[in-house]
Amino acid sequence: MIKKTLDLETVPGYEVLAQAGKTVLRPGGRQATEQLWQWANFQPGQTVLELASGLGTSAIALAKRYGVNVVGIEKDSHRVAIATQRVQSARLDHQVQIIPGNIFALETISQQFDYVLAEAILTMQSPRGKAKILQGIYQHLKPGGQFLTHELLARNHQVELHRVLSSVNRVNATPLSIADWKATLETAGLHIQNSQTGAMCLLHLPSLIADEGINNTLKIFWNIATQPQMRSRVLAIRQVFQQYQQDLGYIILATTKF
Repeated sequence: MIKKTLDLETVPGYEVLAQAGKTVLRPGGRQATEQLWQWANFQPGQTVLELASGLGTSAIALAKRYGVNVVGIEKDSHRVAIATQRVQSARLDHQVQIIPGNIFALETISQQFDYVLAEAILTMQSPRGKAKILQGIYQHLKPGGQFLTHELLARNHQVELHRVLSSVNRVNATPLSIADWKATLETAGLHIQNSQTGAMCLLHLPSLIADEGINNTLKIFWNIATQPQMRSRVLAIRQVFQQYQQDLGYIILATTKF
């Protein structure tokens, strides 16, 4: 399937990375996501709602490894089509469904789930946006259900980081401190069960290889090297990450609906 054409100068940073070939956005890399999944203790037959499921990478992995049933919601119809093809190729049609939809309008989904999973979603929202999404998550969790999230952490200089990240990413990026992330989730009716923080490694080579594999990492580098506008955007994002590496990190949290 041909990639859609984007204005790489104006679209959000995560769209640029996706266009480069990035299939998942994990501030703490695969290792942090693996820890989050271990905490979850998924059981065969349980249900998972994944927000902004992209190309279906995590949905497919969860279904294969744990035997869970996954519904992924994705606003980009192009990605929905690609993800659906990948699900069919993996022969997981009976377990995984990727549907078009808006994470701000989860009321279009009537089902409640054992788990809701979101990676690098809440970071990109304003406080009001975070609250709106969390309200939808709460409503779509079964009693005692778990919300699993993997986000960007701001250790210091939150106001400055908000300004710089929003500028370079062309989106309202608002990472929070440990205390503020926990307070935000608790306010939404989600009890913190487990949490972990560490260094942010989204664009580090070892993390890229762990998340994407050697072949796809090489494709990503080729796309960046051969497309000047893409290269300019990615390098600008990477420069900010390096400049503020002491202030940025990742946080994973496993929470339970009150």
